[in-house]
Amino acid sequence: MAVSDTVNYDIHRAENSTLKSSSDCIAIEEPLEIAVRYYKNNEWLVEPLMVTMRTPGNDEDLLTGLLFSEGIIRDTSEIDKISVKGKNEGKYDIDNSLVVTLKKGSQLDLNNLQRHFTVNSSCGVCGKGSLNAIEIAYEPNIERAKPIVSVDLITKLPEILKAKQQQFADTGGVHASALFRADGELIHLAEDVGRHNALDKLIGYVRRNSVLRPFEQFVMCSGRLGFDIMQKALVAGIGMVIGIGAPTSLSLDLARKFDITLIGFVKNNKYNVYNGEWRIKPNP
Repeated sequence: MAVSDTVNYDIHRAENSTLKSSSDCIAIEEPLEIAVRYYKNNEWLVEPLMVTMRTPGNDEDLLTGLLFSEGIIRDTSEIDKISVKGKNEGKYDIDNSLVVTLKKGSQLDLNNLQRHFTVNSSCGVCGKGSLNAIEIAYEPNIERAKPIVSVDLITKLPEILKAKQQQFADTGGVHASALFRADGELIHLAEDVGRHNALDKLIGYVRRNSVLRPFEQFVMCSGRLGFDIMQKALVAGIGMVIGIGAPTSLSLDLARKFDITLIGFVKNNKYNVYNGEWRIKPNP
């Protein structure tokens, strides 16, 4: 059964200073509790991981992408199964609690796992030290020469993205991340109320379906290009990230450290290239 990701609410709209009764389609936001089940010392253990707010739907993609992006797994083959914990809950009767079971032999550093999510949820990341930690933990493999994307395609991306954003068209309240081939073919698009969740859903989908070819593809995001977005792209080996929004100082530092092409403010045939201009092909 399909999961509802929107709900209609009765509202009032203002038109020419007059309030009129109406209805509006709103994006559903619900918490998702995630736990990890793993085998250690001849017994199965379950460890709570985190609670994240998300748009319901494609939760297995979200969970897979999250585990991969955060370095908890290095390949989807480490996942044995993803199951619902308990019964549906909440106002919309949705599965809001998932347990991911890792296969026997998967290495799980529990202390590092807990420390990682505590840091990211409470105080964020801390400048230069975080960049060094990423390089050590993830051993990024970015192809400096690829992909090569044309100026003409870059300027058309906002229009292409918007045309495929069904949830955004319905609600105006969700972010999107999309994976494209260098020639402009759309591989997959994911939407969520959280911009980082949208990218996790995208990465989870393309990893689970074995369609990620980092040297031939790039990511387009609808929102701000913060450090979390760039970190997830880096772990996936993606060398080009394009967005409608702005980067941050830390995301730009990361892009320059790891040779990622970072393009922001793509709108009205204009854009800013913050790093990696060598991957852009001029129009003839």
